[in-house]
Amino acid sequence: SDTFLCSRIVYCAVKYLMYLTSVTSAKIQVNGVHLHYQQTGQGDHAVLLLPGMLGCSQTDFGPQLKSLNKQLFTIIAWDPRGYGRSIPPPRDFPPDFFERDAKDAVDLMQALTFKKFSMLGWSDGGITALIAAAKYPSLIHKLVVWGANSSVTKEDIKLYNAIRDVSKWSEKVRKPMEEMYGHEYFARTCEAWVDGISQFAEKSGNICEHLLPYIVCPTLIIHGGKDPLVPQFHPEYLHKSIQGARLLVIPEGKHNLHLRFAEEFNTEVEKFLAEA
Repeated sequence: SDTFLCSRIVYCAVKYLMYLTSVTSAKIQVNGVHLHYQQTGQGDHAVLLLPGMLGCSQTDFGPQLKSLNKQLFTIIAWDPRGYGRSIPPPRDFPPDFFERDAKDAVDLMQALTFKKFSMLGWSDGGITALIAAAKYPSLIHKLVVWGANSSVTKEDIKLYNAIRDVSKWSEKVRKPMEEMYGHEYFARTCEAWVDGISQFAEKSGNICEHLLPYIVCPTLIIHGGKDPLVPQFHPEYLHKSIQGARLLVIPEGKHNLHLRFAEEFNTEVEKFLAEA
């Protein structure tokens, strides 16, 4: 009957929608570490989300995993080694930790059989994405970074030392981290991160400035006009140094603009990724 047919169509449509929107969670061995990732969407265009310091797929990318277009994109959010559910190993910060993350990220996507993909990198994840785009240009389709920097200045070190003690963080930011890690691991790793990022300033300040001319993919740099952790000269330097890059400033945005202004962020990113 027509009623039966209609109900079957509705049922199939709902099942398909659930298939499109479901988020799966898994681990895969890459470079001797079991890396955790979340995946959603069925689109032809693969997109890797790279989290910030101490961040992971669960804490850093809720609105993107939920709302980015799942018919156009297949979205993967990963937990770098020592973060999120990619523990063990405990997180450490050798001089090449960004390069190590970049290789892990690219090798993860290859292990998941995504031959070519785009990257959305926030903060430390943005630095990792810049390095990956420069070192593995044939694998990267497009690049979006925000809250990222290619060098560390004395001004930056002051900002980082101000967040060294996690007990001084706002409860809103601190709570999800403590739920993920427990207070001790969170506090210890944050201190280790400040020391790890400071080692660049002790040398020349350069993290990946020398690599920026090798980025050839279309690049969108987004900056929050009120970002308390990343002064505006950093995105301006990236804009000047990456051939053909675009700079978008969200005036009221802070460091977590992709969470606070998720709708505007997702719209801009989808538009950029979907361009021919």
